[in-house]
Amino acid sequence: MSPISSRHGRRNGPLAAVLLLSSTASLLLAGCSGGGATEAQAAEGKEGKQEQKKAEAVPVEAAVASHRAVAASYSGTATLEPRAESQVVAKTSGVALAVLVEEGQQVRAGQPLVRLDPDRARLAVAQSEAQLRKLENTYQRAQKLVGQQMVSAADVDQLRYDVENMRAQHRLASLELSYTTVVAPISGVIASRSIKTGNFVQINTPIFRIVDTSRLEATLNVPERELATLRAGQPVTLVADALPGQQFSGHVDRIAPVVDSGSGTFRVVSGFDGAAQSLQPGMFGRIRIDYDQRANALVVPRLALLDDGEPAVFQVRDGKAVRVPVKVGYAEGAWVEIREGLSAGDQVVTAGKVALRDGTAVQVITPKAPAAVAKAAPAKADGSRQ
Repeated sequence: MSPISSRHGRRNGPLAAVLLLSSTASLLLAGCSGGGATEAQAAEGKEGKQEQKKAEAVPVEAAVASHRAVAASYSGTATLEPRAESQVVAKTSGVALAVLVEEGQQVRAGQPLVRLDPDRARLAVAQSEAQLRKLENTYQRAQKLVGQQMVSAADVDQLRYDVENMRAQHRLASLELSYTTVVAPISGVIASRSIKTGNFVQINTPIFRIVDTSRLEATLNVPERELATLRAGQPVTLVADALPGQQFSGHVDRIAPVVDSGSGTFRVVSGFDGAAQSLQPGMFGRIRIDYDQRANALVVPRLALLDDGEPAVFQVRDGKAVRVPVKVGYAEGAWVEIREGLSAGDQVVTAGKVALRDGTAVQVITPKAPAAVAKAAPAKADGSRQ
């Protein structure tokens, strides 16, 4: 080897070593960076799958089956009616000299309401009384003469019949005189008045309407299938539209013994004490008759029941909605009794049932209470909250 070439060989030896070390370091760095990227991508993929799984879960609201008292009842609507009502009519004709009561006034049975002109009736009483006295004197003289055979027995009998007839006419005239004072046939409240002082009243003309508000009744036409469950004395609750926020208690007064063949219903009459309450005749009320009570029944909200056939609910199990057939019992208000299919503490779906199928993944959410919304801080002008 020439000196020149060996000299170049000595010079290229260290340079080759440096280039070799640089290449090795670059390869090692590339390998390390490539491995780190793979692990990061795997972690991101796992988190994405979890987020996708959460996104696929259907948000629902749920409630827990619990024990509480529930009553079996029949509900209906009816109009309140007074137990006693009377249309007061004039039993004789005459001019109204005095009207003694007004609408809304409480009256008692036998209390005078109107006084009519009694002059004609008094004259009729006086006339019949005079004729009666005349016949009685004639009859007494005939009885004395019949023993002397101066008057026949047949004439005496005829006089006796005439006396009895005139007595009846006298009583009738006295009765007509009593009709000039119109009295209340029942106790109650004057609901309407159709007469004024000075009016001429014809016989049998309605002049007052009296209703007894001390006892009010409501009549329900109940389907015949309820005949075996309802009976007299059962408690009744009434809610009147005219008196919101109030409930009134009563009881079943009587039940019709027959079923109407045309409608398939029977009449149930409930009684309420109207004198000590605010109830009035004519009010429209919603009535509930409780015929059985369960003190410790397992109940769920009515909203949990599915309306697609047999009674069933969606129970939340391990993050999934499982369709569970149930046997329902009594229903009261927003609650329904569950006799078979669930246990106390089971969680059932109450909102979001439409989007569910058996086995659908669900996420139970808690609705925000109105109080929490009211307490939330007001938003600033830029949309942020303080």
